Amino acid sequence: MRVFDGDPAAWPDPGARTAVTIGVYDGVHRGHRHVLLGVVSHAAEHQLIATVVTFRRHPTTLLAPDRVPPQLTTVPQRLEQFAALGIELVAILDFDERLRGLGPEAFVADVLVAGLRVGAISVGEDFRFGYRQQGDVALLRRLGERHGFDVLPQPLQAERGRSFSATEARAAVASGDVAHAARILGRPFQIRATVVAGDGRGRGIGFPTANLALDPHQAVPRHGVYAVRVRIGDGAGDDGRFDGPVLDGVVNVGVRPTFDGVAEVVEAHLFDVDLDLYGRTLSVDFIARIRDERRFEGIDALVAQITADAAEARRLLAVTDAEATGERAG
Repeated sequence: MRVFDGDPAAWPDPGARTAVTIGVYDGVHRGHRHVLLGVVSHAAEHQLIATVVTFRRHPTTLLAPDRVPPQLTTVPQRLEQFAALGIELVAILDFDERLRGLGPEAFVADVLVAGLRVGAISVGEDFRFGYRQQGDVALLRRLGERHGFDVLPQPLQAERGRSFSATEARAAVASGDVAHAARILGRPFQIRATVVAGDGRGRGIGFPTANLALDPHQAVPRHGVYAVRVRIGDGAGDDGRFDGPVLDGVVNVGVRPTFDGVAEVVEAHLFDVDLDLYGRTLSVDFIARIRDERRFEGIDALVAQITADAAEARRLLAVTDAEATGERAG
């Protein structure tokens, strides 16, 4: 998969006409995947290049910085999902003042026509674009007639009357309902973060933990304890590969009320390994919620609860494996 980055005027020629979809695609959830697979199918049928135009940061970072939604996926995570679905080219835009000021006609002319030689564009039926979201699917159709590309609006995908959305996925994560988040995303909710030095308290009580430094815009589950599956990255940040062994564990999200009860931490304890993880990046899949975070009267009570949490996490992960095996067999 190729990646074009930065100013569209500097992008190389894609080599052929493209079938394009546009969006942040945060989470790359099941509704997104329907649109993306439609682009891949249409591109294959009409000898076009399956292409996604996406944004490095959510546009609200500029438009309403006090209302930036927590991010479900980083850019590298999105790129991985795009590639897995068969996307051949991704164009990453910086939503800056210049891009913000482009009207719908100029956006189509500069980015899609000149930059990507668009032959077809597939978007959700509620798609809006251009300065102050003045453009809609009807305008896109008229511009398609002018510039010679097809417009393929896609209906919103739903299950049991509820459409899949990044907003609902964020709400599920924020409530701690990681199982519901997984149903929307089509895979477990995942955090990627670098391990930083902690205070060593976990190791001191027999449960060493990896403390994760999160991006300030990262979506984080509600305070509590979770059963997780973890992979260790082979490079800096989340740009490396995460194809090593899967490690089971538990993660605590919260303020550790038994100790200081102030600073929020996300700390992972991995089962059956004792690794030096400082500076490494972990990819953490949240599989199931175990309990709320709470304060204990002393270290002995805390250790007993962590031991019980670990046992419950092993049980839940085993159940998940059994269910997955049953689904594959069926």
